[in-house]
Amino acid sequence: MADPRIHPADTSDLPTQESSSIGKSPKDFQQPLKAPDLPPSKPVPPPATYVVQLPREQILRYPPPENARKYQALTRGKRQSCCRRCCCCVLCLLLLLVISAAVSAGVLYLVFRFKSPKYAVTSLAFKSMNLTSAAPLSPEIDVTVRAENPNGKVGIYYLKGSSVNVFYDGVRLGDGVLPVFFQPRKNVTVLQTALKGSDVVLGGNIRTALRNAQNRGRVPLVVRTKAPVKIKVGAVKTWEITVKVKCDVVMDGLTERAKILSHDCDFTVRFW
Repeated sequence: MADPRIHPADTSDLPTQESSSIGKSPKDFQQPLKAPDLPPSKPVPPPATYVVQLPREQILRYPPPENARKYQALTRGKRQSCCRRCCCCVLCLLLLLVISAAVSAGVLYLVFRFKSPKYAVTSLAFKSMNLTSAAPLSPEIDVTVRAENPNGKVGIYYLKGSSVNVFYDGVRLGDGVLPVFFQPRKNVTVLQTALKGSDVVLGGNIRTALRNAQNRGRVPLVVRTKAPVKIKVGAVKTWEITVKVKCDVVMDGLTERAKILSHDCDFTVRFW
């Protein structure tokens, strides 16, 4: 009768792999996956470079954005510095001209003892002064001016561009000019000139005041004269100088035979 007992198998006959797996975790049985073999990649060519040539006049240059404010500040500073230099040069030139004119005037005064000319209005004759009508006036005025040069070594040239005006209370009654002439040293010249007014409009108040002044026999007028002149010292002539004369005259009427009751003249000189 066969023996029913089961005998243990001989473990020495098992494969080595199974015996080596005893005591290992399931993670130890996971084998790493190999990446699939990819086809070899082609090399990437470098980017192409192009050279574009443009004419110089077509190239526009702009400052970088971060330097735009700095560029504007530097440009504004250069402009301001140029303006300052120009202003300084102009002021220096004007100062030199003023100093030169003052020095020249001082030398003339010290060397030649220059004396101021004297002017006076000796007569005023009015025509067509009808104050009874309200129509505009067109008066004719004959003015006589006395000019005296008291200097012994200085002559005066009276040039073109002069003007003579007669005013009453700011209203111009007539215009005229002085003749062109040369006044030698120590000379008195009497100038006569004709003034004319065209469509002179007098307001109601001014017309009434002028009529009342004529009835009283005292008419205040203002005679203004402006004349460009040149001073001759020996053989040398100065630059053009403007002489302005203002005479306050009181007449006894506005007729051809009217007389001057009083007059006071003053003049100013503009050297440029």
